[in-house]
Amino acid sequence: MRENKFLIFFLSFFFISLNSQSEIIVLSKCDHKEDSFLKNEYILNLNELIMTRNYVYNEKTYQKYKITDLSVKKKNSYVRNIYEENGKILTLKHGYPQFYTQILFEKDKPDIYIKAVLNDVESLSKMSTCKKIEKFDQES
Repeated sequence: MRENKFLIFFLSFFFISLNSQSEIIVLSKCDHKEDSFLKNEYILNLNELIMTRNYVYNEKTYQKYKITDLSVKKKNSYVRNIYEENGKILTLKHGYPQFYTQILFEKDKPDIYIKAVLNDVESLSKMSTCKKIEKFDQES
């Protein structure tokens, strides 16, 4: 009996995931409040719940950061876990319990915000505006 339940559960999960669709949102040609980039894009994979940011500094911005940090690369990429809450997409908290930051996206909107929280006091600052938003529904 127990084996039958497991088999039914496994087969159900297999067929559901076989026909599942994932939504991918690409925000590209994003400007930045403080820095300049040759490329600045965010890829939000809502099925895998990850955000990938790909960027290439322009020469002036690259030199600005290279002076103080020799590990800075002109072309870079990083991945963060994300989650959805009340129609907003947020990266996982980065920092300490008393002070942390998150990147905040709103579906179908070109603006990207940085959310900072210090001792439960929130602030929201516009970080970037993207000129191009693309949505892809991918069948697996």
